Amino acid sequence: MHHAALHPTRPLMAALASLMVACGGGGATASPSPTPAPAPAPSPGPAPSNRWTLVWSDEFEGAAGTRPDAKHWNYDLGNKEANGWGNHELQYYTQAARNAALDGQGNLLLRAEKQANAGPCWNDKPCEYSSGRLRSDGKVSFSYGKLEARIKIPGGPGIWPAFWTLGEDKLPWPAAGEIDVLENIGKEPFHAYGTVHGPGYSGAQGIGKRFVNAKPLSEDFHVFTLIKRPQELIWLVDGVEFHRLTPAGLPAGAPWVFERAFFVILNLAVGGDWPGNPDASTPFPAEMRVDWVRIYKED
Repeated sequence: MHHAALHPTRPLMAALASLMVACGGGGATASPSPTPAPAPAPSPGPAPSNRWTLVWSDEFEGAAGTRPDAKHWNYDLGNKEANGWGNHELQYYTQAARNAALDGQGNLLLRAEKQANAGPCWNDKPCEYSSGRLRSDGKVSFSYGKLEARIKIPGGPGIWPAFWTLGEDKLPWPAAGEIDVLENIGKEPFHAYGTVHGPGYSGAQGIGKRFVNAKPLSEDFHVFTLIKRPQELIWLVDGVEFHRLTPAGLPAGAPWVFERAFFVILNLAVGGDWPGNPDASTPFPAEMRVDWVRIYKED
């Protein structure tokens, strides 16, 4: 979806090498997301009878209006400063509680709302929307294991919620890799996309597939999962696999750049090249509720 300046990592716990801590902050810029090809009929989840051990989580427990835990999350801010996040997006990201805070019911609430002159947009006009974008670089990342989140996304034309990861290395995008666990654009209410971006397969050439749900995804919470193993990535929604990728699935000669630690990003964008702009039918405020984010190691 978007990309960021990255920083080196060090182990969080020697016994849990799959969970890493980085040492630094970082700004962010972005790239357009593709419209991946439809996935084949969903198949059952990964066959091995794995046992998973939880190594990190944020359960978002706390009073309404509490800010996200600073031990876990940084904020991305702005719009014009990031050139519209590379996608001509219309939201101005803030660190205000109105855009990113706990809801008091065990969820993180990312809230996009109409806000006159929220800040300068890429087109030199005032942004008309504010929203929230959190990232865990410098604080939490993982090399292998299972990353998942239980999320209730908003709907409506021009709305673009995402749960995704970037490689923890200080390299120009997309050299360190990007793995999108969930992207949805509001004009496609039944579809969740899982995509990778890397050198030679980024932006509109990203390699992805589409999960098709029986009902609009915005009607309920769903669990979005990425399993990251050496030489293999697997995407699932509610335990149903819809995309699996190995180096053999890359374009000829393109490098596989996913054998490194990745950090987590949660954001709610408005408008942009892929989703298009909101219209009169788009409900605001748009609310993305995240029940939890968890990282497991595979035993």
